[in-house]
Amino acid sequence: MIIAGGYDKHIFYGNSIEIHRQDEECTIFKMKDDSGTGVMTSYDVFPGTKLMYNDFQMKSCFSEFRPNAQMLTINHCREGRIECEVQNGSYMYLDEGDLQISTKNHPDQTFGFPLNEYRGITIGIYLDEAMKASASIFEPFSVDLRLLCAKFCNEDRSFLMRTTEPIRQIFTELYAVPELIRIPYFRIKIIELLLILSAVDVSEDGESRPYFPKKQVETVKVIMEYIRKHLDRHMTLQDLSSRFNISQTAMKLCFKAIYGQSIYAYLRKYRMERAAYLLRHSDDTITIIAGKVGYSNPSKFAAAFKEIKGMTPAMYQKDVVRMEHTQTDWSG
Repeated sequence: MIIAGGYDKHIFYGNSIEIHRQDEECTIFKMKDDSGTGVMTSYDVFPGTKLMYNDFQMKSCFSEFRPNAQMLTINHCREGRIECEVQNGSYMYLDEGDLQISTKNHPDQTFGFPLNEYRGITIGIYLDEAMKASASIFEPFSVDLRLLCAKFCNEDRSFLMRTTEPIRQIFTELYAVPELIRIPYFRIKIIELLLILSAVDVSEDGESRPYFPKKQVETVKVIMEYIRKHLDRHMTLQDLSSRFNISQTAMKLCFKAIYGQSIYAYLRKYRMERAAYLLRHSDDTITIIAGKVGYSNPSKFAAAFKEIKGMTPAMYQKDVVRMEHTQTDWSG
């Protein structure tokens, strides 16, 4: 992700980011495009060390961030998914609960959010500046920043792992810090995180994720749009595979990597979200709505809806207040 926090002389943040608010401890950055907005709230924790909360409600963001110094970044994905372009124009995906560690100086890069949302934390450590303060800050806790870089990012490769319980607990606590103790609490938790990472076994805890060719990713995204626009149709994996000229195996693997679930699971949930929207915002009968989302049998529709929403369509239509605005637009 982007790391930001004040206009440091050795960093270029790009033209797509603007400062929304700034004080001695915190800088809030905003991004906006036709697909939505992103907010990055950055705190100066130690000399050369920043912690940033990321909250994106958009399809993608273009990062022009260029640190003119060696930098260690630690990214935790709390909600949503991130699409990262990697070597040779391929793509990989970060899931909820993933931790990514990197030392790359990021070139201009577009990050995608396949679910149109992403929330997470980035810790950025500018090594030269942080090392000057390490004797008094990190060394008493046996944390060696250079060794951590060599351990996790050998040959300039990023490291990816699922969060262990101790790491998960640290980030859970970072999302609920009382304002009065925020900065000292950040300091404690960053040192705790770095200490735990120093004990991680890279060979056992690291994860290898598949890379997907750009053409395959683009095809699967077209498939996703197709099934969303044709909810009333019954379609099999073979139908989709033939229509879009992609093998079923490649289609299933790539779809799950991008959207975090199988095609059928995604389609079923999307149908119910669309049905819920229609129950709130249209005068159609439940039978008609069932047909619009691909169910010719109202009883099967009611059972599927209850499994996803926890109540029958009739109960939902009766008890849920008609909302003028919804968090996600299911209108089409």
